[in-house]
Amino acid sequence: MEAQEIERARVLVVGDVMLDRYWFGSVERISPEAPVPVVRVGRSEERLGGAANVARNITALGAQAGLLSVIGDDEAGRSVARLARADRIHDHLHVDPALPTTVKLRIVAQRQQLARVDFESTPEAEVLDAHLGQFSALLAQYDLVILSDYGKGGLAHITRMIALARAAGRPVLVDPKGDDYARYAGATVLTPNRAELREVIGKWRDEADLERRAQDLRRSLGLQALLLTRSEEGMTLYTDGESWSISTQAREVFDVSGAGDTVIGVLGAMLALGRPLREAVTVANRAGGIVVGKLGTATASFAELFA
Repeated sequence: MEAQEIERARVLVVGDVMLDRYWFGSVERISPEAPVPVVRVGRSEERLGGAANVARNITALGAQAGLLSVIGDDEAGRSVARLARADRIHDHLHVDPALPTTVKLRIVAQRQQLARVDFESTPEAEVLDAHLGQFSALLAQYDLVILSDYGKGGLAHITRMIALARAAGRPVLVDPKGDDYARYAGATVLTPNRAELREVIGKWRDEADLERRAQDLRRSLGLQALLLTRSEEGMTLYTDGESWSISTQAREVFDVSGAGDTVIGVLGAMLALGRPLREAVTVANRAGGIVVGKLGTATASFAELFA
């Protein structure tokens, strides 16, 4: 694939955004106040998280990404907007003074995550409901839609979004959350991990039992495909009447945070170009293997994927 080709892909990402903060330091002693390490912080870093990280992974490939979401009228929200512009993401962000921007602070020492501190709150109302009109209007500008559900309240009306996108002829990829998958009915592809799928279909006995349960779920939701991401076991794609597995390509699993964002982002970019589903899954699997070898929420570049 040529770099000029990937530039044609246009993906609209909708969902819950957050700011990932990292404090990097060193540990030289244990606190006299409690049996915990004392971290001397040497530097800090901010990265896009949640749906914003999905969009960041798309533009890292050289494809085009738009981001429709709501941020707070706060310092973290302004950081999200600034980072999105820096990553060449088309900004469709709305500011809600009543909604604090979600922040995940990770404290890292000697390349090991010691703690994560979350700053978040559940919105009192559906934060994207007021922007469904804009969502409908934006569909004409994009080839494919990714709905990134982090369970923070941004996609409470996801069923209507799926219906609007499919009516406009746009494929819809969903990164799901929770145990109510009925709300994802009509999507094109769902991308749960093992823990997320087990929460919905129960614990399976063997591969045959897993395939039966996964296919029953796929049919009941009217999906074209269900892509199960299986960490060190790779991925399994369930489509009409068949399943297909691909082994992981991770050289070293260092940090799995954000890997699901990379997988669905790269998958969406490839499908937006009209590439076959298995080819898109193969490239997304390769991208997932690259980012788990990096620290924190990371991306895979075009050169890393196709060199």
